[in-house]
Amino acid sequence: EKQGKSGYNPRQELTRLRFKETEQKFDLSSFQFKREDENLFKNNYQMLNLRQLVASKDSVNHLNDSINKTIFKTINPYYKIYYNTQNYRKGKIIDSLNFKKAGIFTGIDSSSKALVINYAKENIVNLKNSLSSTTEQSKDFVSTIRRYLIEYNKKFTLAVSCLVLFFIGAPLGAIIRKGGLGLPVVVSVIFFLIYHIISTVGEKSVKEGNLSPVLGMWLAIIILTPLGLFLTYKATIDSALFDVDLYKNLFKKLFRKKKVVNG
Repeated sequence: EKQGKSGYNPRQELTRLRFKETEQKFDLSSFQFKREDENLFKNNYQMLNLRQLVASKDSVNHLNDSINKTIFKTINPYYKIYYNTQNYRKGKIIDSLNFKKAGIFTGIDSSSKALVINYAKENIVNLKNSLSSTTEQSKDFVSTIRRYLIEYNKKFTLAVSCLVLFFIGAPLGAIIRKGGLGLPVVVSVIFFLIYHIISTVGEKSVKEGNLSPVLGMWLAIIILTPLGLFLTYKATIDSALFDVDLYKNLFKKLFRKKKVVNG
């Protein structure tokens, strides 16, 4: 009986293998570790030291300044500004709205008027197209400068954050008397999550340009440093800040007073 196009023979016997031990070999050459070229990552933000970050930021800033000068030279012929230093010294204010719009087309016939309007529209479109690429390039340069500033500040914030979290976690172990090691660790992890959320929000705000790099990267440390100092002070005076029994007794006294007043 002829086999089908797929090569399947319904009369072919099913082969079964029985064994106690077997050795199966697989080709794992595709999973072989390959070392990447270090030159591909040497210019990454995180691989640069402080001096290299400053030099890279200055070079990108210089490129951005040249782009801004190009934008100014492109726009300047279309927006002429005349300065009258004599009126400025006398303190006179020239009314910029004192302008008759109908005077633009005075002495121009209707056909020439249409040509002037079309010519103005073409100039606007050409100006917009010529500035679209340069403005996007300027935005990319500004974003790159922010990334350099983020990494520059992160070199310091990571070290200082370790000290801040230490001044939060160490006093908690002395203040929290019940729960052994577990409760202080849980509370410390909660404060670490608070630090991580604030630092992430601050870094994202810097990337979007909503905050300055210094304020955004140091925001979590600015917020948590007073808390660390407060907890350290409470630990030195042996305060019962996290004593659960203290708060239970306080609530019991308050409810007793309310009952006495109501009675």
